Amino acid sequence: MALVVEEKEFSALLRILNTNVDGLRKVPYALTGIRGVGRRFATLCCHRANIDVNKRAGELTQEEIDNLLAILSDPAQYKIPEWFLNRQKDRKTNRYMQIVSNELNQKMREDFERMKKIRLHRGLRHIWGIKVRGQHTKTTGRRGRNLGIPGVVCK
Repeated sequence: MALVVEEKEFSALLRILNTNVDGLRKVPYALTGIRGVGRRFATLCCHRANIDVNKRAGELTQEEIDNLLAILSDPAQYKIPEWFLNRQKDRKTNRYMQIVSNELNQKMREDFERMKKIRLHRGLRHIWGIKVRGQHTKTTGRRGRNLGIPGVVCK
């Protein structure tokens, strides 16, 4: 089945939150192209904004895009539960929030810098450039540097 829409109403590429969003994909899946927005959160945002999830992103009107942006910027106002958000109990503000796009990169960088500064075990492993989340390092992750077996050089 082909997508039949008048060209005036359709946009193949949308610019939302400093991200190029594919207009040919369905709205929830197109929104997942924005960093910090997953499938479930995108679907929930579409339901809260009264946007049909089977609609293509290129068919959205400017009013519907503005509605989605408002929901992404302040999800609590649209009754999205706190446990659904990706930044729970922020260390500085002590608030629950959904962080998207460039702001997500900034917050992650701040967190890593804080861990390095206070010499957390996780921060030290970031400094050393080795696996952080408890993975084994004897036989895997040898690309950047050697770990585990001494004297073995891997390419």
